[in-house]
Amino acid sequence: MVERLYLRDLVTFKEVEIGFEPGLIVFSGPSGAGKSILISAILSSFGYTVKGRASLCELNIQKPPKLQTEAFILEDEVCIKTLKKEKLRYFIDGQSISKKVLAEMFSPSVKYLSVRDQSGMESSVLLEMIDRSLGAKKKSYLKSLKEYRKRYVNYRQKVLQLEKIRKDEKVLAEKMDFARFEIEKISSIDPKPGELEELLRIKQQLSRIDKIRQALLEASEIFRYENSVEELYRLLDKDVGTFSETMNQLRADFEESEAVADGLEEIDVEEVLDRLSALTGLINRYGSIEEALAYRDEKIRELEGYAHIEQDKSMLEQFLQIEFNELSIIASRISHSRKEEAKALEEKLEGYLASLKLPPLVFTFETAALGEEGIDDVSVEMDGATVDTLSGGEFNRVRLALMAVSMPEKSTSNGVLILDEIDANVSGDESIAIAEMISKLSHGYQVFAISHQPHLAAKAQQHIVVKKENGISTVKILNEEGRIGEIARIMSGENPTKQALAFAEKLRS
Repeated sequence: MVERLYLRDLVTFKEVEIGFEPGLIVFSGPSGAGKSILISAILSSFGYTVKGRASLCELNIQKPPKLQTEAFILEDEVCIKTLKKEKLRYFIDGQSISKKVLAEMFSPSVKYLSVRDQSGMESSVLLEMIDRSLGAKKKSYLKSLKEYRKRYVNYRQKVLQLEKIRKDEKVLAEKMDFARFEIEKISSIDPKPGELEELLRIKQQLSRIDKIRQALLEASEIFRYENSVEELYRLLDKDVGTFSETMNQLRADFEESEAVADGLEEIDVEEVLDRLSALTGLINRYGSIEEALAYRDEKIRELEGYAHIEQDKSMLEQFLQIEFNELSIIASRISHSRKEEAKALEEKLEGYLASLKLPPLVFTFETAALGEEGIDDVSVEMDGATVDTLSGGEFNRVRLALMAVSMPEKSTSNGVLILDEIDANVSGDESIAIAEMISKLSHGYQVFAISHQPHLAAKAQQHIVVKKENGISTVKILNEEGRIGEIARIMSGENPTKQALAFAEKLRS
């Protein structure tokens, strides 16, 4: 409930301070006096986007029961302040708050209907009304709906995950092909640590094999003089042992060199050169044989990871298929319950609509794609006419009936309802019916209504007149005498007739 409004410098208003009562509060006054501007100050305090901003606006309210917030510490009586300097700033109980958060915080408890606004009968709004009505009867329904929404949100996250995998499939396939190519390239060469050095040594020996054989041939002449040298040592009584050992070692070395040369003769030079070329290519690309082998092992692990992604994709597809089927079954049950409840609401609505001079209303259900709200797309028809074909007056009377039928009977704190000329351009009987309906709504809401109709003004718990003189707008809370005079003015103009005054008194009696 809004208890007080204070503002400074709002278009034609210099300063305003008003205390509000519960129930129905009607603003009236001549056209252009500033009634809508005043209502805009209240709407702006709740985060609505409106034209015209006060330099300072304070709204004192009782904390709504539905208000849920963990970000702000709030008292039972809350002060919302808007302050305009270079830009507009919002505060709640002295704590800075964004317009978006403010609007989200109060959207469940503050509702706005305008004759110029043709919203309020979208499928999501109608479904919310049906769900709320069902939930009031069956707590298990709300629990089931909450569980469905939770599962659907998880389902959608998995769908997006699968879509990303599929989107990346082409890139993934290219990465897998490249990893296989790199693994095959290194594995086909199958390099061994130290192999390059050994091949370079063999290559070097191959390049000198002819010289080695020529040197062995020439050096072997030394053995022709071995006996002569040994004879000389004996004649001189010298120890021949050292010389013999040296010659034996030399003979062994020559034989080993001969064996190496024979072995080199059997080596395929082209094969060695090709192998060296392959290893050199790996080293140029990866830095060393060891690094090439490490890179191959890394690609093997990478390929295994890609295989896991493919496996995850398959498992994800299976999960989504199963979850889609189960969610569809739950959504069908929810839809069945909604259709049954819609029929009950149609019967209940019939009386409200009749009092508003309207024919019965029918909820029409169409099956939609599985979504967070289920599979239902709901609209309303009246005598075969859809919402789009209703006149403005009919549209707003239907909205009032829907609000009345969905209002808990025992609740007196449903929040704030703001009506901007909702009874404009209607006949006398329709005006009476609208006034009756709004009066009924004021038992559950604190209703702020701008009106140019006498019947609604007569039913108000509080009547406020807005006037403008010399370009300055002012407000005044009317006493009983003032109310009768204002109601008479609404009916017959600035100089009310005796008949108008008499009828105003009758309306107030």
